[in-house]
Amino acid sequence: MKVIVADDEPMIRAGLEKILSKMDKNIEVIGSYSNGFDALAHINRLEDDELDVLITDIKMPKMDGLKLIEAVSDRPFAKMIFSGFSEFEYARKALRCGVCDYLLKPIDKQQLAEVLQRVQKLSSKAELVVQDKTDDEEVHRGHHAIHTIKMLLLEQYDRNFDLEQISEQVGMSSHYVSRLFKQMTGSTITDHLIDIRIEKAKQFLTDHPQMKNYEIAQSVGYSDPVYFQKLFKKVTGYTPKEYKELHR
Repeated sequence: MKVIVADDEPMIRAGLEKILSKMDKNIEVIGSYSNGFDALAHINRLEDDELDVLITDIKMPKMDGLKLIEAVSDRPFAKMIFSGFSEFEYARKALRCGVCDYLLKPIDKQQLAEVLQRVQKLSSKAELVVQDKTDDEEVHRGHHAIHTIKMLLLEQYDRNFDLEQISEQVGMSSHYVSRLFKQMTGSTITDHLIDIRIEKAKQFLTDHPQMKNYEIAQSVGYSDPVYFQKLFKKVTGYTPKEYKELHR
């Protein structure tokens, strides 16, 4: 699997290259760039079968990640975005540009591995369905459904979770949607929503330290502040108060 990485922070690029090299001996980073312009120049010199995955940050000089993704939107390789939570709006736009997934900083090794494994499986599957139009349409329909679900969760993280309503919006049964989401992302819809809510809670704690615990809980979709506090500690290892003090 040939990979190109783009991020303007040298430490992050180096760390990502190290993670990828240790993850699988078949993964080869063929390019590492500090901006989208240089990454695009390399990509334009490659044939379609010479690149499997592009992993790019959103905010970069010369050409940002969104413009880079847009510039290569018609190329068949997989595209991934990673960013901070405050850039979720950009990530949501990136999903519309055809990225297969987005990752939060700092990058979780397990999540990255699961995404790359999924890319490998989908690539293999795509090769098998070249002669089968029905299967090909099903794969694209699945991608579209997952992107739609992710955008809905990003926009409605503070509301009560309703799987039936989400299923209706993508035109699939709730059972199939749950199975498809798990298969294509490596995470359940519920766990994905929890990740979004906890990340948003972190942002509130950092940017609005005057907010009370129950106010933050309600702002991210939890009516019970005690349950929110237990869940926050389970996910982050800190209580909301400890996290706030840590990031003053």
